[in-house]
Amino acid sequence: MGDELIIGGRRFGSRFILGSGKFSLELIRAAVENGGAEIVTLALRRVNLKGNENILDYIPKGVTLLPNTSGARTAEEALRIALLARELGCGDFVKIEVINDSKYLLPDNFETVRATEMLAKEGFAAMPYMHPDLATARRLRDAGAAAVMPLGAPIGSNKGLLTRDFIKILIDEIDLPIIVDAGIGRPSQACEAMELGCAAVMANTAVATAGDAAAMAGAFKWAIMAGRAAYLARPGRILDGVAEASSPLTGFLDD
Repeated sequence: MGDELIIGGRRFGSRFILGSGKFSLELIRAAVENGGAEIVTLALRRVNLKGNENILDYIPKGVTLLPNTSGARTAEEALRIALLARELGCGDFVKIEVINDSKYLLPDNFETVRATEMLAKEGFAAMPYMHPDLATARRLRDAGAAAVMPLGAPIGSNKGLLTRDFIKILIDEIDLPIIVDAGIGRPSQACEAMELGCAAVMANTAVATAGDAAAMAGAFKWAIMAGRAAYLARPGRILDGVAEASSPLTGFLDD
């Protein structure tokens, strides 16, 4: 109660964002429901309004769609994809992905800033995916981003928080929701991100490639909740090179 995620003026009870790009259509509904996700990403190419297999039919009602601009190489291409998604009824939320690097799939921060400015002017709640860099994050904030989504590790790698220290800088310096996107591979890593002070975590590959995707979505749900609770509880200090007894070691021996 009273600890909601607020993005673009909208309130969400869940801090778990589920990516749907690697899911079979049959698994999406179960993963969404088990994970309690209220936001689900959507690649425009998976919206088939004419055929029998439409991803929208597998996403429960009431879930906020987060179309992404996957495939865009420039800000202009990202804008076109976002406008098309809105015309198809996907709403005003958009995850900005502008990637020119086909080997490592790292985001183009410069084009991402341009895209954010364009989309914000069009009334979108723009959520840019970016390589964690403080200067870029400040430019995204000034361009009108509704949230900032730094990568934890390369897309699909499941390597966890390789950029942990840089993400912490963004949390400390940027007054926007910081949502870890890409690279999270285990619920424990999602918990760690939340303990740092991240506003939310997005996972796709870690859930979709699990032996039991629905159960893994549930594990992420609870890990994210635990990490958020720990962050709000303010974890205790860390002592380097020394020890401190948690209970008195002397006193009763003197009697």
